[in-house]
Formats: sequence, C-alpha cells, structure tokens
Amino acid sequence: MAGRRREPGTSGPAPHAPTAVEQDYLKAVWAAREWSDEPVTAGALGRRLGVAPSTVTETLTRLVARGWVTRRPYGPVALTPEGERLALAVVRRHRLLETWLVRDLGYRWDEVHQEAEVLEHAVSDVFVERLDARLGRPDRDPHGDPIPGPDGSVPYRAGVPLASLGRGERGVVVRVSDQDPQVLRECAACGVTLGSVVEAPAGLSTDALAAVRVTRL
Repeated sequence: MAGRRREPGTSGPAPHAPTAVEQDYLKAVWAAREWSDEPVTAGALGRRLGVAPSTVTETLTRLVARGWVTRRPYGPVALTPEGERLALAVVRRHRLLETWLVRDLGYRWDEVHQEAEVLEHAVSDVFVERLDARLGRPDRDPHGDPIPGPDGSVPYRAGVPLASLGRGERGVVVRVSDQDPQVLRECAACGVTLGSVVEAPAGLSTDALAAVRVTRL
C-alpha cells in the first residue's frame, strides 16, 4: 500500500491539530494564569470547564503526550511553548469574535462569551484575520481583555482588583472578567463599565469586586 504523501522537504507525520476539547483545555490553562499567579491544578481546570476529575486526568494525559502541557503526578499544569502558542491562537479567535458580536450584531457584553465559545472552533484562520482587519485590529475585547496579536504578543495593561482599593478610593475600570454573565449584568446595573470612574466598593458584591480591574486615580 502506498505511504502517506508528504510535502517536499518534510519528514514524519503532519503535526496533530488540537481538537475543540483540547483547545478548550489549553485556553483554560492560559486564562487561569492570566488572572492569577496561583498554580493551575487539575481540580481548578475541572471546575472551570465543568467536567469530572477523571475526564480532566484523561485529557491532560493526552495533552502531555502531545507535548502541549507539562504536569508532574498530582502537580500543577503548565503550558509548553507550543501549548501556549496554540492557546493564544484560540484566545485571539474568542476575543475577536466577542468584539464582533458586540459591535456589529448588537449583543450585550454578558451574552457573548458562550456564543464565542462555540464559534471559535468553527471559523477558519482566514476568517479570523479578515475579521481582525474589519474591526480595525482592536487590542481589547468588550470586557477589556487583551486580544493577542497574530504573532502571539499580548498587549497587557496595568490594573489592580477593585477589591484591593480601600473604601472611598477611586479608579478607572479597565477590565471585567467574562466568566460569569450575572457578574457582568450586576456591573452594568451599577454603572461599572469599561472606562467608567468608580469609587470602591461601588455597590458591588464580593464576586463582582473580584472580577473588576481598575487603574487607581
């Protein structure tokens, strides 16, 4: 039987492209580290993704075998350089899609996360780059999250948790986590939106205070 056809100048099988589930895990590891300096554990991943511990273990074993994450037995999970590259590509898709949904399709900022979770696995690289150009190459999504560039660079902006401000201290909102739609709705109801000046605690719940990042005034 004839062997698999290879491109000239290459050897070995073509690199494995991550499945939608594998992309979700890589993105979840990266996102967890984006918001916290704490090590990423299998348990934290399971809670973030809403899956059973046995499923997390099985998927992480596969990701380790692919060379995308490292993990010691019962230890924290970390992305390899290739795993980070793949994760950032998914994050880029997700945040550009969220921006598009809000700007062009009239979605609220609390509605777009789950839509983008589905769409990010369905669109092509060509679509993503054309969408980026159409949107004017934004560097932030509707929640203030930085949008990675096509080269994987991430335009970070300084900010501290609103919860870290003392009562009566003021700051400008630069970012709000999109993980909980109810928190986003609460923030909007209290006038805590990107660019707004807020005075701690701004009438927010504990969860919302932890989700908001500000620059101090």
